[in-house]
Amino acid sequence: MSTTFTLDTSTSRAHPVPEPVRRLTVPAIQKRKGGEPIVMLTAYTARMAQLLDPHCDLLLVGDSLGQVIYGLDTTVKVTLDMMIAHGAAVVRGSYRSVVVIDLPFGTYEDSPEAAFRTAARVLRETGAAAVKLEGGAVMAPTVKFLSERGIPVMAHVGLTPQAVNALGGYGARGRSEAEAAKILADAKAVAEAGCFALVVEGVVEPLAVAITEAVACPTIGIGASPACDGQVLVVDDMLGMFERVPRFVERFDDLAGHITAAATEYAARVRARAFPTDAQLYR
Repeated sequence: MSTTFTLDTSTSRAHPVPEPVRRLTVPAIQKRKGGEPIVMLTAYTARMAQLLDPHCDLLLVGDSLGQVIYGLDTTVKVTLDMMIAHGAAVVRGSYRSVVVIDLPFGTYEDSPEAAFRTAARVLRETGAAAVKLEGGAVMAPTVKFLSERGIPVMAHVGLTPQAVNALGGYGARGRSEAEAAKILADAKAVAEAGCFALVVEGVVEPLAVAITEAVACPTIGIGASPACDGQVLVVDDMLGMFERVPRFVERFDDLAGHITAAATEYAARVRARAFPTDAQLYR
């Protein structure tokens, strides 16, 4: 029987505890088009994956880790080794969700063959189920090439962060009729090429609705529309790790505030020699 490895929740250590794999599958996600909304969040570590896994259908190891984890100014600087290391951790920390890993900038655009080599390495070294790549019609041949060779692809149109230098910023896309028409055409192209799902990011709401109605695969919105077949957010934004977040983010908690409070109390107790206490000592 296929097995996966779980974490010992009482510690921070990973223990190889085999249990039957009960993951959702890519075909199961495809069947959710027009049905129960798909829940997707980013995850970058094994422990976060373990916490999110029971509540999500998809876990995305996004190249947003460049900014969230490494403090980079854009996702363009993220490396393939980074994505593989974090992707493998997320797979180890989850058992239910379909794990999707971003292909970083510069590792897939050159040709479908280059994309296949990159994607094959990602899936082989992480155990993830699918990859995600950015781009519209220009990437349709690559989506088709990968899909026909057994690599599930999640596409990404609209605001594509890897192209931020060409786009000139992170503003909402599709405000002009011409730009909206292009994004819609991009969405149709990658859907027809065989992507199993499509992230629609940072577009005006009517365009997101039009895309969702026009393509046969599920759409995953982020700054798009509740009419999309699912939603995704960067988990650190959603948990309130940062004070400044994009307009489309709702902060469901104030994790930064909790951490600050805990660190403040810890520092005060250490300085007062009130920690450690007898309860933490070996006698």
